[in-house]
Amino acid sequence: MKIRSDIIRMYRDIHSWVGIACGLALFIAFYAGAITMFEAPLNRWATEPKVFSEHTPLEQTPALVEKVLAEYPKAAGRYELTLDAGLAERPARLSWSTAPRGGGTTYYAELAEDGSLLVHSQGPSAVGQLVDDLHQQVGILLDHDMVMPLVGIVSLLYFIALVSGVIVLLPTLVKDLFILRIGKNLKRMWLDLHNALGLFSLPFHIIMALTAVVFAFHDQFYGTQWALLEKNGKPEAHEESHAHLEPLAPHQLVARLKEQSPEFTPLFMQFHYEEEHGLELLVAGSNPRHGSRTPHYGMVAVDPYTGEKTMTGYMPGEQDGWFATLTSFFSLHFGNFGGNPVRWGYFLLGLAGAVLFYTGNLLWIESHRKKRRKGYEHLEVNQTRASKLLGALTVGISLGCVAGISASIAAAKVLPLFSDAVAAWHTGIYYAVFFLACAWAFYRGAANGAVDLLYVSALATLMIPVVSLLSAMLPGFGWNHGGSTYLIDTVAAVGAGCYFYLARKTLQRIHRAPEYSIWYVGEEPRSEENVTVQARGAV
Repeated sequence: MKIRSDIIRMYRDIHSWVGIACGLALFIAFYAGAITMFEAPLNRWATEPKVFSEHTPLEQTPALVEKVLAEYPKAAGRYELTLDAGLAERPARLSWSTAPRGGGTTYYAELAEDGSLLVHSQGPSAVGQLVDDLHQQVGILLDHDMVMPLVGIVSLLYFIALVSGVIVLLPTLVKDLFILRIGKNLKRMWLDLHNALGLFSLPFHIIMALTAVVFAFHDQFYGTQWALLEKNGKPEAHEESHAHLEPLAPHQLVARLKEQSPEFTPLFMQFHYEEEHGLELLVAGSNPRHGSRTPHYGMVAVDPYTGEKTMTGYMPGEQDGWFATLTSFFSLHFGNFGGNPVRWGYFLLGLAGAVLFYTGNLLWIESHRKKRRKGYEHLEVNQTRASKLLGALTVGISLGCVAGISASIAAAKVLPLFSDAVAAWHTGIYYAVFFLACAWAFYRGAANGAVDLLYVSALATLMIPVVSLLSAMLPGFGWNHGGSTYLIDTVAAVGAGCYFYLARKTLQRIHRAPEYSIWYVGEEPRSEENVTVQARGAV
């Protein structure tokens, strides 16, 4: 396919500069996002054993609710009843929070054998939420509502980088599609790998870019929708007073919902009180044949007095065209369809995306130096200070993210032994490792810093299965659930091996790097002629 060379150059510049502008933020989003594909097993691995030996039978939950509301009246505003109380994420039949919108203490309650009330504040580990927050906010320590528009802009730039990258590859697409030139020219090999990863995972990246835009500007989209509804007239709401009725018991509500939607599997019920409408009920659940609005479940509004469904816009399998279309964006982003094969696919594609952004910046640094040689092909030019800073920043942010997440996960089984402020410790560990890694990369330079931080990442990741092994051997040191949690240890061990291997290969690359490469760590030649070229080509 013939495309004018000036057009190719223009799109190559667009691809490079847009990729640099948002690549480091996207590395964090993709690496953390890959881990969230197995957030449920991670939460089980990181969460202490249940504090409740038995769970209150569903038929007895009205008595449990009555006792909780009598002793903790503020819980009446919003509380949840878990239908499958064996989940690590929901360790008790009933739970409520002192700050339902986040930031408060969550309490869990059960009935003892003698009918007395048992209440604990020990819940699931906070490390899974930390990884999810890093994925959503690309590591930016600001309020969620402030960060999301920034993430939306990054996602739009990301889409532009994808389109421009494809245009750049079009002229050589057929010739270079399956080529990976392994040899002494390491830059050529990494460029082939970068192009192959980008091209073969292009549909996945387009999905991520577009769905992230929907997430980021979610409120604006809904604002527009409601504005249109108001303009065209909202349907009148016909509310029926139930002041003379008692709410149905949870097991009755489950049975009634099962009659109406046999394929919908309820997971938990959220009761909340509104002054204008009284008691309201949302039931969270899943339908294996349909995607959902969250990674694990959809929602349906149910009348707590009759068990009739009142709003199915978020209910998997029973949505109208508008809501089904919107939900498809969520499902495609979360990968919550197709079971484990899709989850593993998204996990590997997420890691490949992180590699894509890491290699992209470093490849640009090498290519930009050669571009500045134009007119001086018989000479070499030094790396500019800006290029060296970009290299250190790329290594520090990328490997700081890897090491920080691994260190925070490895600490999950140990932190509860020493502190009650576990969530704050998880956040503190991640950002301490992250910023130290960035500082070290600037101190040591991109090449030496990459080797050091790859070894640190390998050790931090290896500590995950090591902590599990110690918890199995030493009584009182953490815990070990066994079963599916071995998945976390296995993946971490494999990841640690990969980081050790990459550290060794990077060290070899340093030893073989030509002078003036970003990977060269020897003393730079400083001839008068070369200094002149460097001054003319500096950016």
